[in-house]
Amino acid sequence: MRIDFVIPVFNERDSLERLVAGITEHVGPHLHRIVLVDDGSTDGSFEVICRLREAYDTVDAIRFRRNFGKSAALAAGFGHADGDVVFTMDADLQDDPKEIPRFLEKIEEGFDVVSGWKRVRHDPWHKTMPSQVFNGGIARIFGLDLHDVNCGFKAYRREVVKAIRVYGERHRLLPVLAQERGYRIGEIEVEHHARAFGRSKYGFERFARGAMDVLSVWFLRRYRHSPGHFFAGIGMASASLGVLALLIAAVLALAGHPLKAGALMAAGMIAGVGGWVSVGLGLLAELVVERAPFDVAMCIAEEHVGASERE
Repeated sequence: MRIDFVIPVFNERDSLERLVAGITEHVGPHLHRIVLVDDGSTDGSFEVICRLREAYDTVDAIRFRRNFGKSAALAAGFGHADGDVVFTMDADLQDDPKEIPRFLEKIEEGFDVVSGWKRVRHDPWHKTMPSQVFNGGIARIFGLDLHDVNCGFKAYRREVVKAIRVYGERHRLLPVLAQERGYRIGEIEVEHHARAFGRSKYGFERFARGAMDVLSVWFLRRYRHSPGHFFAGIGMASASLGVLALLIAAVLALAGHPLKAGALMAAGMIAGVGGWVSVGLGLLAELVVERAPFDVAMCIAEEHVGASERE
């Protein structure tokens, strides 16, 4: 089995040597490659990566000109990955390489994605609390039975990382995107270590951006092939409220309340016109979807049976 490790690096100079040594120790007899993606580090991390490339023939490097974010780093690493199994890990040594064999065992059970679960986390409250809220929301919205969807320590079959586009803050939602395509998602509990070097890159603004990506993924998952249903629902509701407002305005006018009737009539006309505009947008969206080719490959399992074999 060939294994690739895709590891985003942003100002983690002091942890890289121990990380590569740990992976090398625990990967066992498998052929492997460690792709370190330097996401615009400014602390000399890339110089350490260059030294590691000289010391280990299994280490490869990708360097960004500036910091583009974890999703971009993972996308670049996935583009270079060609192993049978692709691991993602954080570079801060909070993920323990000794867990690698347990991930592989779970993959061999038939799962396509195996996510780590840090039952005990050694992180500050302002990082763990939003994460708990996020994980609870993901479980409820998408019906994904994972304790920690955002854990960076994961293993994927190669076909999964080649099928999923990663951008924005969607690295947090990779299991959701994999589940949408019908892949089997598993989970194992992993040991989590306190950060030994550097500082956390987490901020509350990332939580806000992650929430926006949750909304976009929910919309695409539910209305990717029928966007007109979404816009038509909003449009018809708005148009109905507009008609109701106009009827009430007419009653108020007849009852001798012209000012109230005029204000309500204006609101009703705005709601009615806005509703029909929304319906029109839905029809245009349906035209776009109708002309776009359907991705049949995302629905076909790898173990498909050819026609000749069925005969």
